[in-house]
Amino acid sequence: MLSVPTLWTVFVVNFLSLGLIWTYVARSYPRFDAARFWTGSAFAAAAGAATASLRLADNVSLLPLLAGGTMLIFAACLAFMGIKRFYDRPVSWRLTALITGSSFAILSFFIFVYDSMEMRILVYSVAQTIPMALSLKLLLSGQNGRVSPGARLAGLVSILIIALYAVRAGGTLLHIGDFSYVSSNSAQSLIVLMLMFLSMSWNFGFLLMAMDRLRNEVADLALLDDLTGVGNRRHLLQRLSEECARSDRSGEPFALLVIDLDGFKAVNDTHGHAAGDACLQHFTLMAQTRLRTGDMLARTGGDEFCVVLPSSRLREGSMIARRILDVCRLDAEACVGSDIPISLSIGVAQWTPEIGTFPDRLMAAADHALYAAKNSGKNRHAVYDPAPTEASIAAETIPEQRARVLNFSSH
Repeated sequence: MLSVPTLWTVFVVNFLSLGLIWTYVARSYPRFDAARFWTGSAFAAAAGAATASLRLADNVSLLPLLAGGTMLIFAACLAFMGIKRFYDRPVSWRLTALITGSSFAILSFFIFVYDSMEMRILVYSVAQTIPMALSLKLLLSGQNGRVSPGARLAGLVSILIIALYAVRAGGTLLHIGDFSYVSSNSAQSLIVLMLMFLSMSWNFGFLLMAMDRLRNEVADLALLDDLTGVGNRRHLLQRLSEECARSDRSGEPFALLVIDLDGFKAVNDTHGHAAGDACLQHFTLMAQTRLRTGDMLARTGGDEFCVVLPSSRLREGSMIARRILDVCRLDAEACVGSDIPISLSIGVAQWTPEIGTFPDRLMAAADHALYAAKNSGKNRHAVYDPAPTEASIAAETIPEQRARVLNFSSH
């Protein structure tokens, strides 16, 4: 038979170790709010276990069990709050106070008013399982329909812990065995050992969730432009490949805009690179106000941008191009003093079956439309309109006359 005092000591040491790990995570990633709650949960569990174990040295007073049990319930509530913050849900300190305070009051009643070990075990088991049960929906439904391996592990362990508490409470009420935490018997040793293992596994699931989240954030940063915050060239090519593959399967076209800021080099040379950066950021904000949900704006380098328009044809592409031009023209008209007006040219192209799964062909078509817009006076847009009788589009050599200017107005 394993020694119950030894198991409680290991329990405390394990949670102290977890607390130190979560402290390091919380300090290394200050914006990862869940880590702070899981840090508090680990230290509260260690303190609760250490306090409850004092009952082993004092067989008369039940105060250590009351204080330790309340802290362990509070630790479970903090863990639940961490799960909610992980999924960007608001946390409720009121609910935590309600569960912890009610548990303390009811446990006190069954210690000082009506002494009943069976009811104390039942109340403690229910209070521990409430936050775990509330967390199951979040853990097993995931975020945006995706359940991470860590969340799946934490959810499975939650179910096992709830089942273990149910067995303990049921066994106590039916007088099947002695399940008191301070009893030195085989059943109690097994319960403490299983709870220690499952609690560590529960936190290990949280660690896997954190690693998955941080890895995804790093991957997202690798696809974003540092200056403007929109997608970079890598993200654009990835999205274009996906859209081309989707269109190749379904036959439904999509459109691409290639945008170039007119005279941007002169802005850098005359006003400095800081002013040029401000222009790029300002254009990004203006353009995004004219895009639809699902459209993707990306900066491909320097003063060049692209917009992917899913499920769109040349007509919709031209409409979006006009909207972007109009907002920039209005902004240029409002410029005074040291403000720098923004002018741009846009090329519009549409996916066709001849393009297939080759996004470079679509980009080449949009580029030729862009050159046509610039050659026609800039500050306008043009579309790449291939002849319907042609069977294929060459990626390298596309006749210039196949791009026609649709908007000749300029300001």
